[in-house]
Amino acid sequence: MFTRALAALGLIAGLSACEVVPVYPSGSSPAGAPSPSQTLSPGARENARSFVRVVSTVEPVAERECRARTQNVNCDFNIVVDDKPGEPANAYQTVDRQGRPIIAFTLALIDDARNDDELAFVMGHEAAHHIAGHINRQQQNAVAGAVIFAGLATLSGGDASAVRSAQELGAQVGARSYSKEFELEADALGTIITKTAGYDPLRGAEFFTRIPDPGDKFLGTHPPNASRLETVRRTAAGL
Repeated sequence: MFTRALAALGLIAGLSACEVVPVYPSGSSPAGAPSPSQTLSPGARENARSFVRVVSTVEPVAERECRARTQNVNCDFNIVVDDKPGEPANAYQTVDRQGRPIIAFTLALIDDARNDDELAFVMGHEAAHHIAGHINRQQQNAVAGAVIFAGLATLSGGDASAVRSAQELGAQVGARSYSKEFELEADALGTIITKTAGYDPLRGAEFFTRIPDPGDKFLGTHPPNASRLETVRRTAAGL
């Protein structure tokens, strides 16, 4: 969302009750970062403030939803900014080695968002992936696909190389088999989180009208934009 706003996050992250952790590229450090007053335009500073404002508002709501909907799950979200140069607009959810959920935003995504509602919806969506356990479910699907494909290759008389190739293909197929459903689940729960945090999920989901439509490709990772917008509208109507 803002191409040079990372330095401002370091300046104003203290305003947030939750943890906003800048991720610096290799070879640099917070101590070596340029002064915000030297690097940021007024627009970039405002984007940085918007990001921190949204994180501080949505993160507690996401944690409450996580604790209410799960058991024995780490709900202490760690929000980070990925400032590696050239990264496209993106946000993603992962976990660290201790199992703590991480939601990462690239600077391009923060710069691309047109309002706080879009930032809030993206964060709610990514938090929903963790709450719904999508990473573990995807890994289980990948393992199942690898086992099935490897078994078929073995029964067909394939050699070790053929079996390995079948395992890799099976893992890819398995991992993608339900990815569209996962995205729609995250859109629905993300809508709830966004609305509960005081933002407008319908306005937040308008970025679907600006991004390329993935269509309905076989084994695609994301559903059509129209399906995602309809999921948001239907969920919001019931709140």
